[in-house]
Amino acid sequence: MTNINFIDISKVNALYEPQLSKAISEVLKSNDIILGKNVIAFEENFAKYIGIKHCIGVGSGMDALLFIFEAYKKLGQIKEGDEIIVPANTYYGTILSILESNLIPVLVEPNERTFNIDPNKIKHKITEKTKAILAVHLYGQVSEMDKILQIAQENNLKVIEDAAQAHGSEFQGKKAGNLADIAAFSFYPTKNLGAIGEAGAITTNDDQLAEIIKKIRNYGKNSKGEIEFLGKNSRLDEIQAAILNVKLKYLDINNEKRKRIANHYLKNIKNKKIILPFYNDEKNHNWHLFVIKTEKRNELKEYLAKNGIQTLIHYSQCPTRMKIFSKFVNDKYEITEKIYNQILSLPLNLALSEREQNYIIEIINKF
Repeated sequence: MTNINFIDISKVNALYEPQLSKAISEVLKSNDIILGKNVIAFEENFAKYIGIKHCIGVGSGMDALLFIFEAYKKLGQIKEGDEIIVPANTYYGTILSILESNLIPVLVEPNERTFNIDPNKIKHKITEKTKAILAVHLYGQVSEMDKILQIAQENNLKVIEDAAQAHGSEFQGKKAGNLADIAAFSFYPTKNLGAIGEAGAITTNDDQLAEIIKKIRNYGKNSKGEIEFLGKNSRLDEIQAAILNVKLKYLDINNEKRKRIANHYLKNIKNKKIILPFYNDEKNHNWHLFVIKTEKRNELKEYLAKNGIQTLIHYSQCPTRMKIFSKFVNDKYEITEKIYNQILSLPLNLALSEREQNYIIEIINKF
């Protein structure tokens, strides 16, 4: 029987051999192992790719968000107990970063079609304690940033991008990570630009924020090695940076490959029980995930598994149902709950053959 994994990391990384082995070997032979030449090169290369002044490499995507909040607190622009607007259907790590920073998450319903935060539902959630909107580009599709930025400007709010899934996605000619005041990226191995372990970055045009974040990631040290404040130890690793430098060269090409697979699905999956993801054929989606909806989600998932096709639910835990977030669930969140009950992610990755794509389409159409 055909057996298709949702993603096979080893097959994806095999596409870059022998370049990855060479890059790793050069790091192993080097004495420059912490915040060395590979990290410096990646920060410069990724900043150039995004079209922004600063990129600061850190240990993970969640640390990127934590350091953003910490930097704003050190500047006195956000204080503990302030409110951060965030989509109710995001990955729970996004909300955890707000809580870990001793801030209050204000959950806002998404647009049912795009899965991203609904700008029309943001305004009535704003209070005198609101200090920022955290726009999550879920599944790789950029949020409606023009509307979000307008709301932020009218209410004197910061806008932070969670671009963890949006490497290479664009909005009105600018790349994700350069659409707001500051942005957080994850390079988790399954991402469009993925390391082989934990890695993350922060991008911004704000010189002051960038300088503070560089200190936060490295114990709170300044350029003289003096501890200015209590910081953290979360620096982008030299090996991960070397790997990311290799893969960054292929990001746009690989996003185009993902787009072709997504378009193949969109054109050929024809089943009235299934709602295909919204796509307006623009550059605002990098197809990190191909997420369908169906009222028979559990039955479809089981049916596909029996036919050798692995699918996943992004995400298996709905934030509005999680006990740890219960005190912040002060609305009905009907759209969030509906989406949670219906979504299913189909395999879409660079190692997926055309034969496998056609098999997935054939089996789904028979459901």
